[in-house]
Amino acid sequence: MLRNREFQMLLLVMSSIGITATVVAAFFSSVAAIFVFIVSMLLIGTSLLFTRWRYRELAKLSRYLREISNGNDSLDVRDNQEGELSILKNDIYKVTLMLSEHRSLLQRDKIQLTDAISDISHQLKTPLTSMTVMADLLSAPDLPPAKRTEFTHHIRIQLERIDWLVSSLLKLSKMDAKTIQFRKDQIPLRNLIQKALEPVMIPMDIKGQTVSIAGDDDVSFVGDFNWTAEAVINILKNSVEHTPEGGTIDITFSENALFTEIVIADNGKGIPREDLPYIFKRFYKGKNASEGSIGIGLAMAYSIIASQNGVIDVTSDSEKGTQFRIKFYKHVI
Repeated sequence: MLRNREFQMLLLVMSSIGITATVVAAFFSSVAAIFVFIVSMLLIGTSLLFTRWRYRELAKLSRYLREISNGNDSLDVRDNQEGELSILKNDIYKVTLMLSEHRSLLQRDKIQLTDAISDISHQLKTPLTSMTVMADLLSAPDLPPAKRTEFTHHIRIQLERIDWLVSSLLKLSKMDAKTIQFRKDQIPLRNLIQKALEPVMIPMDIKGQTVSIAGDDDVSFVGDFNWTAEAVINILKNSVEHTPEGGTIDITFSENALFTEIVIADNGKGIPREDLPYIFKRFYKGKNASEGSIGIGLAMAYSIIASQNGVIDVTSDSEKGTQFRIKFYKHVI
């Protein structure tokens, strides 16, 4: 404490004032000089004690800050008393809470990144292994032309699967990072449904499935046309995949004062009850998932809809099929 230059200056000034006051008082009376000297010593002593107490409090705060920097966020330095030190303690505590929250977020992001890398590695491993085997077989000089054509076709399918997976993961990562700027256009629902049906019409024709669309032409919502179409496409692909040959898919849409709603229902085999809470989870594959399913389409649909002030619910029955209900709210809820 005595090595502190500010304290040395304070002590020097107070001592000078005390000595000066004592000398001046001596000109009037020896008793007054003694009295002034005693008062000066008391003031200097009190100042020393007060300064020493402040140094101890500052030393405690210094130790507290060192522990925070070492990752200990459990200490509570709050002080409900009045004074600048109390204000400083409370401010430090607030900063500690902020640092703790940021550290938790960073830890969570680190875990998510690790899980994502693990999931991506797992998803890429299967098609890469398959292509490696078929590439080795293609190198055989006595391989029949028919088999060569078949293996080449399968390799192309696997490459398309990898391309779709990587593209989807990039889109999901952009949504997670909130770097996608969704447009806010007035979108007619009928146009959106027709756009979303285009990629699934051929698979539906192959399986002999029929689709019905019901809704007024003036029904619309505010959102991003292309991204919302991609979400609906993923839901329709799921319905086509789990609906048997000759099955039906019904699409209805409506609007009220609160929200615009899209309902996509099929008469397929349904989703097991134990899988329903997890079908929007990334890379989750239910019991009825097809062999080529990756478990990312519905997760992407969920992220796109949620990013546009929307919600998606699903109900399913093994006898009646599955129903996806999408709501785009007109006001923030």
